[in-house]
Amino acid sequence: MASAITLAADAPTLSAANTGFMLICSALVLIMTPGLAFFYGGMVRVKSTLNMLMMSFISMGIVTILWVLYGFSLAFGTDSGSVVGWSSDYVGLSGIGKMELWDGYTIPVFVFAVFQLMFAIITPALISGALADRVKFTAWALFITLWVTVVYFPVAHWVWGTGGWAFELGVIDFAGGTAVHINAGAAALGVILVIGKRVGFKKDPMRPHSLPLVMLGAGLLWFGWFGFNAGSWLGNDDGVGALMFVNTQVATAAAMLAWLAYEKIRHGAFTTLGAASGAVAGLVAVTPSGGAISPLGAIAVGAIAGVLCAMAVGLKYKFGYDDSLDVVGVHLVGGVVGSLLIGFFATGGGQSDVAGLFYGGGLDQFWKQCAGVFGVLAYSLVASAVLAFLIDKTIGMRVPEDVEIAGIDQAEHAETAYDFSGAGGGAARTAPAAPAADTASKKVDA
Repeated sequence: MASAITLAADAPTLSAANTGFMLICSALVLIMTPGLAFFYGGMVRVKSTLNMLMMSFISMGIVTILWVLYGFSLAFGTDSGSVVGWSSDYVGLSGIGKMELWDGYTIPVFVFAVFQLMFAIITPALISGALADRVKFTAWALFITLWVTVVYFPVAHWVWGTGGWAFELGVIDFAGGTAVHINAGAAALGVILVIGKRVGFKKDPMRPHSLPLVMLGAGLLWFGWFGFNAGSWLGNDDGVGALMFVNTQVATAAAMLAWLAYEKIRHGAFTTLGAASGAVAGLVAVTPSGGAISPLGAIAVGAIAGVLCAMAVGLKYKFGYDDSLDVVGVHLVGGVVGSLLIGFFATGGGQSDVAGLFYGGGLDQFWKQCAGVFGVLAYSLVASAVLAFLIDKTIGMRVPEDVEIAGIDQAEHAETAYDFSGAGGGAARTAPAAPAADTASKKVDA
């Protein structure tokens, strides 16, 4: 009897504080996708701005519906073969009670499902930056549908789902270094190797058309990332979420400064694009690692990622792959760096007692991180390339060359981001007023 009473007392009960915290974090993660749209939208040429924005926004629609229908079940249902999940109660989210708790936590299943939905939304949107200027919108929508089904949902199960092979191996990925950033970065590389380069790559200037938009997007990403990272502990009871929050800020700051320092030494200037890109590189690198390292470790992780990602963005010119907005250089490289450095900087006093090499833990965790990193990288790269190839051979992935040269916005969306015609209300407000004398004479004549 006493044992039964003890078990009943130990059973988790719904926490209004944790539930409210997680709902706020979910909203913060959602705002990252419009933030990403602005970040990418400012980096492209003016003729592609709306298309770039829409490539992120459409993910919010498509992935939400797929997640409800079957995505949550595939990612977090009962394990099957350590590869994918499935639970009929999660199909359509129809078999879930409103007070039913996520196993072992104090938040409802619905809250966990909507929080994870926001991760599923932004991951394919990240890929879009590599494909700027040249992909049919219908092909992109189809690619998102197939990609999240074949790649993201299973990989999320590998990394975070009970029974998933990476989860069971002990791979540490606090908030998505493998499942989100390596996954998206490898997918971007796979697709661009299939669809090829933009017209004029390495010949025509392809500078960002609006750096203020880039900075606005980076600011929204930085802001929303606190929900992305701190919320991934699914509660606020033991201080791990607070550690992750602090490390998110610290690593991002260090990466931004490191990128700018590299840029000044290498190119002679501190650029706004460098500041924004460096901040994102730091956010990416701390995403898998921030719950396992100290704030001093976060400085190291951020600084290393800032420099290595700044170096990596130039590889596309050396190797000839057209990664339009440096998704490979920032998200793939940053995700790999942040994930592998756990094997060196994990303190054993954060999210678990696992210690890295620099804290007396040897290289055991490093090899586990390698397995997770390269397993996800290889699968996403190959699967994404196959999907892009199939779409390209059926409905076609790319817009015609003349459309790409003229601008994809008008052809795909029948709109332009900015009205340069000089017609309409603006012209009327700026027209010179008639001289007072002339006005007076007209009144007399009348």
